[in-house]
Amino acid sequence: MRILFLGDVMGRSGRAAVAERLPRLREEWRLDFVVVNGENASNGAGLTPEHAKLLLDAGADCLTLGDHAFDQKAMLSFIEQEPRIIRPINFAKLAPGRGFRLFDAAGGRKVLVAQVLGQVFMKRPFDDPFSAIDPVLKAHPPGGLAQAVLVDMHCEATSEKMAMGHWCDGRASVVVGTHTHIPTADVQILPGGTAYQSDAGMCGDYNSIIGMDREEPMRRFITGMGKGRFEPALGEATLSGLYVETDDRTGKATRSEMVRLGGRLQQAGP
Repeated sequence: MRILFLGDVMGRSGRAAVAERLPRLREEWRLDFVVVNGENASNGAGLTPEHAKLLLDAGADCLTLGDHAFDQKAMLSFIEQEPRIIRPINFAKLAPGRGFRLFDAAGGRKVLVAQVLGQVFMKRPFDDPFSAIDPVLKAHPPGGLAQAVLVDMHCEATSEKMAMGHWCDGRASVVVGTHTHIPTADVQILPGGTAYQSDAGMCGDYNSIIGMDREEPMRRFITGMGKGRFEPALGEATLSGLYVETDDRTGKATRSEMVRLGGRLQQAGP
């Protein structure tokens, strides 16, 4: 199976890049399944129903969220109506929506997508991600009911992301990190057959500070004082993510490549 994961979509620039490039990528790369992290797609804070529909119409089979899952209040109800959106499994016990789901893919195959939030350096104490994801992986071994299993690990610390990758090795087809908006150069297939990258990066303007226009973050770093709101940078976005090919029989990854298309970081794709 050919799977594409796109990192955090950042504001208008990121949305435009996905809308413009993803339909063509689905055809040219013969993609079977596409997951997009959309938690910053609406002005850098959360995801509105309108912008969720745009990303889905562009070719995403599933949208994941993150710690900003419900910054846009309309998502509280919309996530119950749209099964293609999942929030972190350990967000809160009473949160609407689901933290994992079994999706249909091309050729009658199934893909399990799950998302977990890390705990290290995060602003609020979320439940343990390892114990949260464990029963899901046990119930959906790759190559069984699901031909592929993808886990979006949304957190700050690379060490915690790496720990999740090794925890899931052999039990997931893909573990990919999101949240920091900075792509890492450690794409690999772990010993048990799990494709791994510490952070997929963002789909946004890299002439910025993690996707935000530089002026306000810079002022706060230099003076310790804020003057205005953070606003997403509006330059040309780089589409950043991870491309993975898996074996349907075993669910193991057979190929993994970083994706950097357009904008300032264009380097590679499959």
